[in-house]
Amino acid sequence: MGLSGFLGPNVYSEVPDGGWGWVVAVAFFLVEVFTYGTIKSFGIFLQNLIDEFGETNSRVSWIVSISVFVMAFNAPFASMMTNRFGFQLVVMTGGLLITSGTIATIFTSSINQIYITYGLVAGMGYCLTFLPTVTILSQYFNHRRSLATAVASTGESLSMFALAPAFAALRDHIGWRNTMAVLGALQSIIIICGALLRPIIIKPSETLKPEADTLTLKDLSTHNDYTEGTTSGVSVTNKALSDQNTFCSLTNELTTGPVSTADSGVQSLNDTDSGKQQETALPHKEAKVEIEREQLEESKGEIKTSEKEEKASRDAEKQAMKEELNNAADKKLSENNSKLLDFSILKECSFIFYSLFGLFATLGFFAPQLYIIQLSESRGVEKDHATYMLSTIAVAEILGRFSIGWILTRKQFRKKKLLVLLACVITLTVVLVGFTLVTEFYGLAVCCALYGFFLGTVVCTHIPLLAEDDVVGIERMTSAAGVYVFIQSFAGLAGPPLGGMLVDMTHNYGSAFYSCAAGMALSALFLGLVKPAKRGFSCMRRRRSESNAAHKEESEEQTEEKN
Repeated sequence: MGLSGFLGPNVYSEVPDGGWGWVVAVAFFLVEVFTYGTIKSFGIFLQNLIDEFGETNSRVSWIVSISVFVMAFNAPFASMMTNRFGFQLVVMTGGLLITSGTIATIFTSSINQIYITYGLVAGMGYCLTFLPTVTILSQYFNHRRSLATAVASTGESLSMFALAPAFAALRDHIGWRNTMAVLGALQSIIIICGALLRPIIIKPSETLKPEADTLTLKDLSTHNDYTEGTTSGVSVTNKALSDQNTFCSLTNELTTGPVSTADSGVQSLNDTDSGKQQETALPHKEAKVEIEREQLEESKGEIKTSEKEEKASRDAEKQAMKEELNNAADKKLSENNSKLLDFSILKECSFIFYSLFGLFATLGFFAPQLYIIQLSESRGVEKDHATYMLSTIAVAEILGRFSIGWILTRKQFRKKKLLVLLACVITLTVVLVGFTLVTEFYGLAVCCALYGFFLGTVVCTHIPLLAEDDVVGIERMTSAAGVYVFIQSFAGLAGPPLGGMLVDMTHNYGSAFYSCAAGMALSALFLGLVKPAKRGFSCMRRRRSESNAAHKEESEEQTEEKN
């Protein structure tokens, strides 16, 4: 198989729900490791940067904030580039930007330069890799979409749990600059992952369905004409058979003619006369046989011509149907690609409510990890034990991702995915409030375990659920995901500073968790409105189409009456 064949698109008659999709899932796992996993593990370098450049903790922490904001804010740009150039080229370009930005960081001499190399350049690379990969993964799966996405997204948590300590140990041996160089080299794996993201094309196959299932009214009329032609062909064949019988009878007459009486030596006058008559009739019979033979050959030629015409007609009909299906699929693909970014989704209330859910839920995604250690220490937990809280969150998050993936593949939950997500969000809100109430180590550990578990259920499903018909559907997911993540970016940028501002005002780290709980509660409210809004929009659109049809019928009746 050549390189072009290996990198070319996969054509299926329906969503494969696996196949090459598992290769895409592995690629997404590695992308998660070296995007979100790396961003969340960047804290291992913060103290080294503070010591080397003499900067404050706030100034250094802006590196991660800028990177995350650039990653989310430019999500519509990533969607536009994906629609224009395809998944492979965009993700490979993103991997190149990530590698270049991370390696360039080792040559910087100030925090402002790192803002550019890691914040802007690597941040743009993160933007061009994560969103297109999760989008194409959703296109390869249907019933197993939640499971595949959940399993593949564990790369982020495994990176926090395993790679962060490994890089911390490596930093202590070779320094932070050389460690960043090793990290940048490993991030080049994303370029290979991008090459594996073969686009998927769904084209219906007429060979998989009986012809009767695909016949339209026009096709039925054509089929009737073909039946009539076949009947006439049978009559022509019968005529040819009768002509052939006539020809055979005449031939028998010629071969079984009058018996000569020469052997007896006697020939009567009557015999002489009859012989003359036979001699006279013989040329006429030969001429008649010749005429019948010509007619038979003409009949055979007509039959062969009719059969060839009928066969050619059937082949032409099949070819026309096949070309029509292919043209329809190609037209649909070209229409989707011609729209670099589909903003018409903003007209649907269901998508607006879902975007507001994502906006407020993001407030609770990052702040707890930033403040859990300080909260634990303020509640009397020893510093060594306080660091276990992050590990507890990471392990519980992995379990949550696996669990939600398995749950949403169950038959009884396939049509209730939004309700399952809503239950997880409500539980997460209660857990965030619980952080402010507990005062000892085990209570905080239980809250961290519950928070990590339900955080994993939410973060690995909220973007893939855009592909569900209750939100926008798989056909418009590429553009919808870009707009959705773009809206989220503002909460991602404002969430940690908002929590810090509340801590400075109240001198209580628990107030940061109140803001997270409030945001998560609002997100649950908007998520609960998504499905009713979708049903209302569908009903309104159906009533509008019915009224338009009725108005058209009335206008036609009025026109007929006037005529």
